[in-house]
Amino acid sequence: MYKAIIDFIRATFDEKDAYIPLHQPLFDNIDRKYVLEAIDSTFVSSIGKFVDRFEDMIKGYTGAKCAVAIVNGTSALHLSLLLAGVKRNDLVITQPLSFIATCNAISYIGAEPIFIDIDRKTLGLSADKLLDFLKEKTKIVDGQCFHKKSGKRISACVPMHSFGHPAAIDEIVKYCNQFHIVVIEDAAESLGSFYKGKHTGRFGLIGTFSFNGNKTITCGGGGIIITDDVGIGKMAKHLSTQSKIPHKWNFSHDFIGFNYRLPNLNAALACSQMEKLENYIENKRELALKYRSFFETVNIPFFEEPANARSNFWLNVIFMENRQQRNEFLEFSYKSGVMTRPAWTLMNKLDMFKNCFCENISNALLVEDCLVNIPSSVCQKS
Repeated sequence: MYKAIIDFIRATFDEKDAYIPLHQPLFDNIDRKYVLEAIDSTFVSSIGKFVDRFEDMIKGYTGAKCAVAIVNGTSALHLSLLLAGVKRNDLVITQPLSFIATCNAISYIGAEPIFIDIDRKTLGLSADKLLDFLKEKTKIVDGQCFHKKSGKRISACVPMHSFGHPAAIDEIVKYCNQFHIVVIEDAAESLGSFYKGKHTGRFGLIGTFSFNGNKTITCGGGGIIITDDVGIGKMAKHLSTQSKIPHKWNFSHDFIGFNYRLPNLNAALACSQMEKLENYIENKRELALKYRSFFETVNIPFFEEPANARSNFWLNVIFMENRQQRNEFLEFSYKSGVMTRPAWTLMNKLDMFKNCFCENISNALLVEDCLVNIPSSVCQKS
């Protein structure tokens, strides 16, 4: 069975012998043209026309009122948490199945994650389990939510749209609003994904995206903050540029700021990649259909997009029967020159977060044992 999977992947990507990565970037002459244009302009740092153009493209694509280009997705999350009012010693709800950047950003502020289980139908935060937790283990005092056991304030919730598939984000936001908790969407992997006709990142107060080298489109690094709150958008831009007060020559600053602005050189590549985004997503969705049909023939579950969603299928997901079978397949694919990956180690199992509050996470534990990501690059086979 393992050989049949590898053979199908090789045939799909039209690679008989070459190493097949999990998700590689795709560049063409337009990408080179834009980058060279940025170099020739000499504006290669945080000022330049491509930064503004990229932000406008993201606003136009997502429908957000504001977009602020940031140096990477982790920095975008960190800044968003600050803008949302998260303070040291606060608790921030998130999911255990996540890339570590989510919890790292929470930790930068001195806050702590509290882990709620995922929904197996979305692989994102479970809205039902979130509501149960909020009803049973929190209380509202003077318009703020507090954790009964620790007495700490719960100031924010950071659900992630795992592998590009939208979580049940409308319900998550609804429940968090009822308990006075701000929602920041970790939409790092989900550019091009929509839920009930609305782009991910636009349901909560703030959404953040990543343009790392392995994302659907990339500019080497890069991230962006989107919001419909104009005041937050302006402050995000201000803080990300060292909180410098605009002036013809004086250097003066009014807040502790951050060197988080996206360089124009990266933005040039982001602009050219954005022009191809829909073609890439169409290609990736076609690849997902091929995978779905194939895995039906070998009786291996393939994860499909959730109800009411249009997923970008950033990384395709299959499920093995258990951890032993998962590891056997990972080893076989590695030796066969085809990159596959397990789910991230659950955040609550890492030494840095093992003492954080954690609810029953049976779904996340099961998914961790069985999930495998398979090659998901834009397929260039004709």
